[in-house]
Amino acid sequence: MIVYEATKELFVSDVIQDKIRDRIDKKFYEKMGYHTSESERKAWENSMQYMLKVLVDNNIPAACGIAIEFRIPNTSKRVDFIISGKDESGKNTAIIVELKQWTEAKIVSGKDAIVETFTGHAVREVAHPSYQAWSYATTIEDYNENVQQQCITLHPCAYLHNYQRVTPPTILSDVYKEYLDKAPAFVKGDVEDLRKFITKHIKYGDNKETLYLIENGKIRPSKALQDALSGMLKGNREFVMIDDQKVVYETAFSMAKKSYQDGKKRVLIVEGGPGTGKSVVAVNLLVNLTNENMLCQYVTKNSAPRNIYAAKLSGEMKKTRINNLFKGSGAFVDEPANQFDALIVDEAHRLNKKSGMFQNLGENQIKEIINASKFSVFFIDESQRVTLKDNGSIEEIEKFIKEFNAEEVKLELQSQFRCNGSDGYIAWLDDVLQIRETANDIFDLDYDIRICDTPNEVRDIIFEKNKECNKARLLAGYCWNWIKEGKNKSDVHDITIPEYNFAMSWNLGNSETWAIDEDSVNEIGCIHTSQGLEFDYVGVIIGDDLKYRDGKIITDYTKRASTDQSLKGINKLAKENAEEAKRVADEIIKNTYRTLLSRGQKGCYIYCIDSELRDYLKERLK
Repeated sequence: MIVYEATKELFVSDVIQDKIRDRIDKKFYEKMGYHTSESERKAWENSMQYMLKVLVDNNIPAACGIAIEFRIPNTSKRVDFIISGKDESGKNTAIIVELKQWTEAKIVSGKDAIVETFTGHAVREVAHPSYQAWSYATTIEDYNENVQQQCITLHPCAYLHNYQRVTPPTILSDVYKEYLDKAPAFVKGDVEDLRKFITKHIKYGDNKETLYLIENGKIRPSKALQDALSGMLKGNREFVMIDDQKVVYETAFSMAKKSYQDGKKRVLIVEGGPGTGKSVVAVNLLVNLTNENMLCQYVTKNSAPRNIYAAKLSGEMKKTRINNLFKGSGAFVDEPANQFDALIVDEAHRLNKKSGMFQNLGENQIKEIINASKFSVFFIDESQRVTLKDNGSIEEIEKFIKEFNAEEVKLELQSQFRCNGSDGYIAWLDDVLQIRETANDIFDLDYDIRICDTPNEVRDIIFEKNKECNKARLLAGYCWNWIKEGKNKSDVHDITIPEYNFAMSWNLGNSETWAIDEDSVNEIGCIHTSQGLEFDYVGVIIGDDLKYRDGKIITDYTKRASTDQSLKGINKLAKENAEEAKRVADEIIKNTYRTLLSRGQKGCYIYCIDSELRDYLKERLK
């Protein structure tokens, strides 16, 4: 969707007559349904004056197309400025310009394509403008059928018209050479250079023809993206399916193809406990349905699984291109019906009712997902609902299946591939945590599980295990506050147990891939950074919110950290219905530890703050 479009001649007239800001704002409201911020309107007014200086050149044809604020379909990203025309051979082409008001920036070492600058009323780490421009062009190439079939060439660049060159360089540093080569950055005083870049690629006007093709192109994955995905999955043992995983995959694949052909809505519900391979099936579906020319996305509420699987799939392909296949569960509030061919929802038990930062957008995430796609599959384990807002349930999914008159199939993944394949360990967890009673009290625990007497013992085991292949992590119940001022420093210790001189930091705030980063063993993860993922070994510290008294597992939600949002609203519920609040909190706390304790494929090492719980677990291991 393009907010403002015109020929170069009309754009120049609008700017000279001081009409451009109002024209963009009016069109923005017509197409978006709301007015943007005053700061963005001022940015338009300012930046368009600079683009006028660039475009007032007779070598840039008057009939070139100009687009302002092009929203890339199926994303929230908007391209600031596009200039369209035809190249020397008469082919359609477009210049993508990322505009910035910045006056200064700093290099961020150790992170790919990240700079630090003042934006959004604060100093922040953000993507380099050249990277942004390149990623936007790549996304359009990967998903716009007209761009692919009409062989439209896209040439990205960035223009920081307020930014003065500095020595040593920052924005233009060789640290960012890879992206500067893909999308050159022009700064204050570079008007002539930017003109040369435009005239190098655009020789003739096109009267907005290229813009029309881009705006009206069907959204389909490109052959290049399909081939790259196939190459990443092929030979990757981590994503090989066995047993009932293959059965579920083939059923889902068949249902998706039928919906793609006849347009009828179909929904598959897949139940499966920890380690049954839900995510393995989900990733295979994402890749292989995309290769069938279907528009697909992998959906989770929690960002950790999305970031990790995107990183694991990327290989030689840049992660940004893969990221377009992964979306948060709140991304479908405004999507029209059947916009997607398939939506693959992992961790469906974590879906919220409403979306947005303030939980005030949309009606219901399950409903919006089913509405937005011809085929949807929900991978769910109701025993992994771990926050008060988790609204995903089979009952809720089936309610909306009926509302949409969709075809329903329900399957179950039973084979256990985590915890050394020990179904007995999962049953043991359910029994000792008193989540559900089992038929007997003797379990085949073919799994390395130890109850440790100190947190230092757990830490030392995990440090040693991690030397093997960086697949051991420390986890803890959220009973210690996450110190905001030290969120990016390992030497700021959030988790302290003074009697053992134990002190470590929560996982750092600047990592999206804590589960696979090289130094992450030095920090402790929580439910929010580990759910949906797995490791070879985990060490789990059980906090004061779980105790053992008189033969019963006792939970205490008042011991949860104030920085944890999992039980936000429980105090209000307790005033209204104390028994219900206790029941809900009990379920969430037990589910949380069940989830943490089932993250390890080969072993789990446990320390409990409560000594009676420690003794009880030791006894149960006998």
